[in-house]
Amino acid sequence: MAADETRHDMTQFWESHSKDATLQEMMLDSNAELLCKEEIPEILELIPSLEGKTVLELGSGIGRFTSVLADKAKQVTAVDFMQKFVDKNKELNGHRGNVEFLCADVTKLDLPEGKYDLVFSNWLFMYLGDEEVRAVAEKILSWLKDGCYFFFRESCFHQSGDKKREANPTKYRDPATYSNLFKSVSVPVPDGTNLFEVILSKSIQTYVKLKDNSNQVCWLMHKMHSNTAAAFGHKTFQDFLDNQQYSRNGILRYEMIFGRHFVSTGGLETTEEFVKMLDLKPGQRVLDVGAGIGGSAFHMAEKYGAHVLAVDLSENMIGIGLERANEIRDKRVQFEVADATKREYPPESFDVVYSRDTILHIADKETLFRRLLSFLKPGGKLLISDYCCSDGDHSENFQKYVAQRGYHLLTPTEYGKLLEKVGFVNVRAEDRTDHFIDVLQRELKRTESIKDDFIKKFSEEDYNYIVEGWKVKIARCSGTGEQRWGLFYAEKPQ
Repeated sequence: MAADETRHDMTQFWESHSKDATLQEMMLDSNAELLCKEEIPEILELIPSLEGKTVLELGSGIGRFTSVLADKAKQVTAVDFMQKFVDKNKELNGHRGNVEFLCADVTKLDLPEGKYDLVFSNWLFMYLGDEEVRAVAEKILSWLKDGCYFFFRESCFHQSGDKKREANPTKYRDPATYSNLFKSVSVPVPDGTNLFEVILSKSIQTYVKLKDNSNQVCWLMHKMHSNTAAAFGHKTFQDFLDNQQYSRNGILRYEMIFGRHFVSTGGLETTEEFVKMLDLKPGQRVLDVGAGIGGSAFHMAEKYGAHVLAVDLSENMIGIGLERANEIRDKRVQFEVADATKREYPPESFDVVYSRDTILHIADKETLFRRLLSFLKPGGKLLISDYCCSDGDHSENFQKYVAQRGYHLLTPTEYGKLLEKVGFVNVRAEDRTDHFIDVLQRELKRTESIKDDFIKKFSEEDYNYIVEGWKVKIARCSGTGEQRWGLFYAEKPQ
């Protein structure tokens, strides 16, 4: 559909749904007051601090977010293309001295470069065509200051509001389409490129709780400067993960080896052993860092009644995890695409932090461990399994393997000492390499026993990749001994 035709259809749609400029009209839902009351504080928790900041609010409507943004920000520019909504926003928030109101079509909006600390939008891009979304994203990238943030929220898959509509030109995209549209935008600058990286993507829990609806999805994106050499030839490390080690096909191959819902060593067997160490109680909150497709999270919720926030940087992982969650339908498990090194949670939010074979990707482990410590309640527990390395010098082959995978490995002893350094107590650092080898050997034997089924589902090339990979991994552990596997338990002081 041509851009002019899209604008015409969307204008007609909103003219028919803005006669009185009410909250119900704007949200297209008879339960708008309750939804609004519940979701505003939830959304505000997801955005960076607004103190002293300049905010551009796109698609501001009648101002249900304008007021709360203006309460904290230094200045807010509220933009909407429906004059009735702008007039209502002025009526509600015109007394504030830090709000500027604009009636404008965002596709034609012209603003100064590098002016804003945060660009905020709520239900905007589902009213634009794909090329319009991409063009506006490029504008937003230019309007933001370097290193600042863009938050947006959209209805995905299908409508959520219960208001009847004679015609509905809204575009209900899937979340991956939005992520790909925004990540495809870049602006060349000296010695690299400016682009968006995803800090988080998740379903709005208000809609999950009140309407059993997970199709209300939000994103927090960060304007970053990228040098592809720093991300192994990819724009971002997330792209490296999703396009190399954790492609959808690669994840499903792993799942066939580790067992349904699992992509970590030992699958359910090691998960049962390790989770048992945590003495989980019903209702406790767990942050699962690098949760993959949700195996451990589902286990902790089902067996122990824990509420688990499962986060992973790989959109492919979380995408498959959400598919599995739709099968299980356990509301105690939430999924987020999130960067654990940048995602903020309120202090003392979790009883447990749990991570399986993930932190090996993170170079600055000390900073991460300090963040995890702050997220835990006093007396909270940390449990991590992770790839490690042996003491001393390493062979050229091992160094190439580590570099190709983007790993940053410590010895088990170094790992434990680093946990103590940042403030954890009762630290136990165990070298579980013998256990690792035993599990690998059993997984290899099982894979060889299902060769025909594996090849039928994937390919002979996929089968050979897994088998050879397991053999080489066993050799690195039992032969040269350069690769180790560590299990780490620690607590936050009371």
